[in-house]
Amino acid sequence: MKKIYPDARAALDGLTFDGMTVMSGGFGLCGIPENLIVALRDSGVKDITVISNNAGVDDFGLGLLLQTRQIKKMISSYVGENKEFERQYLSNELELEFNPQGTLAERCRAGGAGIPGFYTKTGVGTLIAEGKEHKEFNGETYIMETGLVADLSIVKAWKADEQGNLVFRKTARNFNPMMATAGKVTVAEVEEIVPLGSLDPDCIHTPGVYVQRLIKGDHEKRVEQRTVRQRETA
Repeated sequence: MKKIYPDARAALDGLTFDGMTVMSGGFGLCGIPENLIVALRDSGVKDITVISNNAGVDDFGLGLLLQTRQIKKMISSYVGENKEFERQYLSNELELEFNPQGTLAERCRAGGAGIPGFYTKTGVGTLIAEGKEHKEFNGETYIMETGLVADLSIVKAWKADEQGNLVFRKTARNFNPMMATAGKVTVAEVEEIVPLGSLDPDCIHTPGVYVQRLIKGDHEKRVEQRTVRQRETA
């Protein structure tokens, strides 16, 4: 099956619809599928639910979809540096389902593994636990969280071969591998596509069976917040 598409727009053709749920990989601005996010914006799809650790910054990443009001709901763990995300949430213009960061990662992993729900101690006794099933194990209270599955997962990897086997680099392994398994359709953008057989099988993080479409993208690799130390005086 041919998985390589010429660009992000072509890779999303026929996959988007109003009201859909999208998982978007990455952490901050590291490892985000920036080309696919732009193509998603340009598709005009609206009222979408986005599952992502955060929403980028105001003018980059998922922040672009917030600017155009295409996102109805965010399932996230961190509002982060995005002032528009914060403004829309505080103004009741955007639904937000907050998750502890590890819980969000596990919900995505569980969805990809076919696990409908699991119990965790994280959030017990807080607002996170309200309305959720509580259960005791060995004298400790746990709450039930549900696995997450998306209509579409968009992820960013370092390398791929022609069959969609993916290798992530460093921090880009946050959320991308588990989200790649939890989409009904997964589209990956990568920095380099190598011939089949070029990747060491022991170094493949996501098998190509989880990836339906693939593009090679041009990436800006922005720094979300640059912090430098003051130079010490002699």
